[in-house]
Amino acid sequence: MYKELPGLVMFSNLGEDSIIEKLSQIIKEFDGGDYDKRALIGRINKEIHKLLEIGTDYGFDKNLWHDYIAYVIATNENPFSLTFERTPDTDGSVSKFVLEDMRIFNHLFNYDFNRIEKSLGISCFSTITNYTSIHKRNQLFNSSVSEKVRWLSDEIESGLRKAEEEYGAEAGVEKDDAGAKLTMDTVVSFYRTYGVGMFGLNTAFRLAEDESEVSFNPINNTEKVMLDDLVGYEIQKKRLRENTEAFLLGKPANNVLLFGDAGTGKSTSIKALINEYQDRGLRMIELYKHQMGSLSKIISSVKYRNYRFIIYMDDLSFEENETEYKYLKAVIEGGLETRPDNVLIYATSNRRNIIRESWNDIKDVELDKHRSDTIQEKLSLVSRFGVAIPYMRPNKKEYEAIVSGLASRTEGLNLSVEELLDAANKWSVSHGGMSGRAAKQLLDSLS
Repeated sequence: MYKELPGLVMFSNLGEDSIIEKLSQIIKEFDGGDYDKRALIGRINKEIHKLLEIGTDYGFDKNLWHDYIAYVIATNENPFSLTFERTPDTDGSVSKFVLEDMRIFNHLFNYDFNRIEKSLGISCFSTITNYTSIHKRNQLFNSSVSEKVRWLSDEIESGLRKAEEEYGAEAGVEKDDAGAKLTMDTVVSFYRTYGVGMFGLNTAFRLAEDESEVSFNPINNTEKVMLDDLVGYEIQKKRLRENTEAFLLGKPANNVLLFGDAGTGKSTSIKALINEYQDRGLRMIELYKHQMGSLSKIISSVKYRNYRFIIYMDDLSFEENETEYKYLKAVIEGGLETRPDNVLIYATSNRRNIIRESWNDIKDVELDKHRSDTIQEKLSLVSRFGVAIPYMRPNKKEYEAIVSGLASRTEGLNLSVEELLDAANKWSVSHGGMSGRAAKQLLDSLS
């Protein structure tokens, strides 16, 4: 292992804390013969513990070592992986550098730990290569990552088995060449389908806190909601779909503001887009108001990636003394740098104008003093959203239709239509009025 790792070119940056790097150093000391047995076993167990943590988080199973190698390949951002990230068939010199890397990964994939186990009297490597996972709740949140990595792991294993069947278990260079080519084809297919790194394995993100540079944390427990799950608001959903689909096709598309009454489904509509379009390369970055100053850095960090990014701002509003909206105005339209075509901003707000108007503004208008300045300052941000979609509170008939629609999807309800609607109207009185949110809360309570 330690003799081959220096041969990596494209995938050479495995990180100082890489389990592969640590085990490689341990095996080098083992082969050298000058080591303390107890200390060496302790270091091996430390790396096994790290491997078990990763396997537990992502629900890896059967062979944790294989899945870990696949995970390293899936997350390693380098010139090769970024070149093939969600791209159609291409060919170039960069591929020639990778065959040797794939040959090395194949050797790592099938590395024989038996001699180390026998000499040290341990069995941990046998355990992780014949592993049965225990289902844990956090695996639900990482299921998307797990499915992709385990697919890659299984495909690499299948390719190596195919090469062995064709050339024989004892074959040398020919089998290695065939295996490397099959692994590279599999990895290229993976990158073209899913992408690479954090953006390839995950779909939603928030900005990491306490970082000097912009970095992202994946959001793995997103709500599994689709646009059709939102009862009513068909015109609004249609406009949102049309703009988003144009964006994904590389056609001109607008920043979007969803405004209107609370609880009407504005946030749900945007969250649903991730579930609707993640397979087409849509990614979403959630941004809070106090993070507006990082907008330009965020855009710079994603503009060269082969995904379509929606920067999502929920419940956006600014008080009179807050000036963060100026960052947003400059980024959307007004700064020297043009917003890249793979980034849009989608926001929700209970206010149509986002920035609160004060009595001083009204007084200025009444006295006709600075009238134009006041109005333009308040409206200039809203005008930068090319699509503004209203989500208004439903009337009684619409509210009852929402309740009935949600009830039809809810198991365990034993109420007649009359009883359900009577309960819905009573519920709305004590829960902020008629809205989709009130309807959902009622049915959650009843079920």
